[in-house]
Amino acid sequence: MLRKLSIIIPVFNEEGTIEEILRRVISALVLDYEKEIIVVDDGSTDSSESKISAFAKTTADKQNLKTIRHEKNQGKGAAIRSGIKASTGDAIIIQDADLEYDPMDYENLLKAFKAGSPVVYGSRNLGLSGRGYFFYFWGGRFLTRFFNFLFGTNLTDVNTGYKLFRADLLKNLKLKTQRFEFCEEVTAQTIRAGYSIKEVPISYHPRRFSEGKKIRARDGLIGLWTILKCRFRP
Repeated sequence: MLRKLSIIIPVFNEEGTIEEILRRVISALVLDYEKEIIVVDDGSTDSSESKISAFAKTTADKQNLKTIRHEKNQGKGAAIRSGIKASTGDAIIIQDADLEYDPMDYENLLKAFKAGSPVVYGSRNLGLSGRGYFFYFWGGRFLTRFFNFLFGTNLTDVNTGYKLFRADLLKNLKLKTQRFEFCEEVTAQTIRAGYSIKEVPISYHPRRFSEGKKIRARDGLIGLWTILKCRFRP
């Protein structure tokens, strides 16, 4: 039986990278899975929407490419949730629309998934990968350690952009967050539901604010508050 991997790509003002990341996703190896690519344009105000539309019309894989448009920007978490609702795959992976994460790493994540892990994260802190801004790197490490302390886990990268889930597991979570705190929420709910998370090393190529990086320091504070809420609220 052919398996299907749903690849959710949330997009907000990524006119400079969206076509290239789509080409890389189409070229990536996914073992024996069929690809379903779901692009969620989260209210972009640049030319992202037109570039997505043009790509969908010309690509040979257009029968496996779905596009969703939010008329107003709602946040990365909201875009991912729209993608989850539209997905029909047996497994779901999240792919940022920039070029920080390399779709060639899908194969390693899927190997761990097929070996029996229902949730696989690609960790930027295992092996040798690039580091972003100093305070962002250590802020991410702090959030991960704080999460481990409260949830009794031993993760290395809660905020990684590469998260692979068994589809039914992810769809049964009650996700509500709108922005980047999706990472903390989905990880907390996964652990509270009784699942463990397998981590594998990935490559990482951080970009700078001048290149379109969007996450800000306040998102770290929101992530911290999200961890606390998920731990102590029913």
